[in-house]
Amino acid sequence: QVQLVESGGGLVQAGGSLRLSCAVSGRTFSIYAMGWFRQAPGKEREFVAAINWSGGSTYYPDSVKGRFTISRDSAKNTVYVQMNSLKPEDTAVYYCAAGPYYCSGYGCYAGESSYAYWGQGTQVTVSS
Repeated sequence: QVQLVESGGGLVQAGGSLRLSCAVSGRTFSIYAMGWFRQAPGKEREFVAAINWSGGSTYYPDSVKGRFTISRDSAKNTVYVQMNSLKPEDTAVYYCAAGPYYCSGYGCYAGESSYAYWGQGTQVTVSS
């Protein structure tokens, strides 16, 4: 089992920045990919960013590319997403996810089915 705990959410004005953290514990050696997803009220959950746990390859959708940066600190078993130039449409609950399966390419890393473990979520609200 893998446990994930997100932190760092909050209220920020448009144009501001936030950094979300995801503390990973448990069978961390089994993790292949780490991802961030978000879900706004009334909308489906969507992919935000992903990183290969060992090699560091990163993936982003066009909606956040250039504004969000995912990283991981293997020594601390923590994954981060730095979010800059935030927009009101970035408002959502952000979830951290861990995947134990081999993954290759954007489509795999962006798919929810690639992840077996999920955090409880942290609220990000961007005011205009």
